[in-house]
Amino acid sequence: MPKPRTYDGAEIAISFDMSRCIHARNCFLKLPQVFDPTRRPWVDPDAAPAEEIAAMIRTCPSGALSYERRDGGRAETPPAINRVAVWENGPLAVAGDLQIGEDHLQRATLCRCGLSKTKPFCDHSHAEGGFRATGEPAEGEGAAEAPGPLQVTCRENGPLVLIGPAEVTTGTGRRVKQAGKLVLCRCGQSGNKPFCDGSHKAAEFTADPV
Repeated sequence: MPKPRTYDGAEIAISFDMSRCIHARNCFLKLPQVFDPTRRPWVDPDAAPAEEIAAMIRTCPSGALSYERRDGGRAETPPAINRVAVWENGPLAVAGDLQIGEDHLQRATLCRCGLSKTKPFCDHSHAEGGFRATGEPAEGEGAAEAPGPLQVTCRENGPLVLIGPAEVTTGTGRRVKQAGKLVLCRCGQSGNKPFCDGSHKAAEFTADPV
């Protein structure tokens, strides 16, 4: 995978990790003067105030964009509640104090269709593959947990396992479940999406552990 590229400006440095981008176009739609894919280089970190750029980057769902302030402005901090948002016919958008493999992240979109070539991250393969799954699952049982980090792991040929306090929500924000451990489908075959029901075994799903 290509390494993240950093674009240095006078007040802010912007990093872009292509391997995690899901082409939500959030950046271009909100700050086209800074992020323009038709231009080379496509990122101009001096084309808008640093705080405005930082605020936009914090809305990047995949975490492909990140920043470092050069002007003494505040760094990004994780939200108070670790959240797993279930997107209609799409990935799991996770935000919080995340540990995924060796990476400490605050935002990521995780594949739940089983088709991504960059697992555990989404690469938009769900669109080409015709993946269909509701973004409004039924409410389940669970209780709130004390705040803390969220460890995200992937079982070999199996589900995503999240250890730590988290709240699962629909794409529109309705709470589905709160728990200290979540086992979530990443093969695309579960009959109880977004949760795993063991269907990966019958489907002979293959994917590396993380």
